[in-house]
Amino acid sequence: MKIAYFDCIAGAGGDMILGALIDAGLPEITLRERLAALNLDDFELRCRRVDKNGFAATKVDVIVADDAPARCLPDIEAIVTESDLPPAIKERAVSIFRRLGEVEAGIHGVALEQVHLHELGGVDTIVDVVGALAGLDALGIERVIASPLPMGRGFVRGAHGQIPLPAPATLALLKGAPIVGSNLDMELVTPTGAVLLSSLAETFGPIPAMTLTSVGYGAGGRDLPIPNVLRLLLGNQPAPAEGSVETLALLETNIDDLNPEIYDYVMGRLFKSGALDVLLTPIQMKKNRPATQLSVLCRPADVDKLTAILFAETSTLGVRRQMVQRHCLARSIHQVETPYGSVRVKVARWGQDQIKAAPEHEDCRQLDESSGIPLREVYRAAEQSAGELLKDL
Repeated sequence: MKIAYFDCIAGAGGDMILGALIDAGLPEITLRERLAALNLDDFELRCRRVDKNGFAATKVDVIVADDAPARCLPDIEAIVTESDLPPAIKERAVSIFRRLGEVEAGIHGVALEQVHLHELGGVDTIVDVVGALAGLDALGIERVIASPLPMGRGFVRGAHGQIPLPAPATLALLKGAPIVGSNLDMELVTPTGAVLLSSLAETFGPIPAMTLTSVGYGAGGRDLPIPNVLRLLLGNQPAPAEGSVETLALLETNIDDLNPEIYDYVMGRLFKSGALDVLLTPIQMKKNRPATQLSVLCRPADVDKLTAILFAETSTLGVRRQMVQRHCLARSIHQVETPYGSVRVKVARWGQDQIKAAPEHEDCRQLDESSGIPLREVYRAAEQSAGELLKDL
């Protein structure tokens, strides 16, 4: 599987994405040929090598003709749908433009069909969006991941006057994505960069495991105290033999002053609020104080909710978070009969002929309580029934 990781060192804009793609190996002639399929004559693409704080990078500029007409969202959609682009790219581009248009319409309080192209960023937005989609397609990228996005402060002049940063459209487009504040008082992530990365990225987080094949740097227009570049890492990631790989969040905190009776309640609250797993690990902290490391595995969307529970229900003053990958086997649930009642069995497969099963603990426990048979005997009966089930699968 070919994978692309966008490392937003100094932010992201549509031009930086195009520059990074070219710098990482996308032939400039290929990008120009793909963009020619738009049948637009009111722009010129300029590509050049520049230096950004000692980093050689590719700068892409979309020079728009002075007489380029103002276009509403229906005009943009017509340009894309009537172009010679592949159907899949047309569909994805229209979806991205509509999402961007809906955000702008909501901010300015106008009908979706009345949102003008200058509010979507100009003709360069069409080129940036279609160019990014066409470039990733030409490189054969199957999966996109991005780093958290840095947010600058200050103001930028837009079509309606001074706009506070981060721009309202950028924030609206990045709902659900991880962002981090920056001490740079300028726009670091444009609405075009936001809509592209939030639409294309499967997930946000650290650099994933891959066999690195290429690195590219796309340059921004300004000179900053830091390298104003977007770094693109291309690589290969072996597809799992079975099941799927998903990106999860791991929350951890070390606690040395909590009443041990409270942990069970905290664990219950975490599970009810979406935690996939909760672990309590004995550790030794500084001065050899005995303590407990509380670890919570969850989906990225549940991070804030579960972190709030840890702060409210425990004595911790800080929670660490990191993104991890989990390889899950495909599984199915089956019902088996035992001498003591029915038990659900979880069955997982991998490889060509590998299969295993495990009885559900809660079902076995309930049979133990209702029948008076020791739990280990219920488990043994459930495992025997599961073994017969596997012979028929």
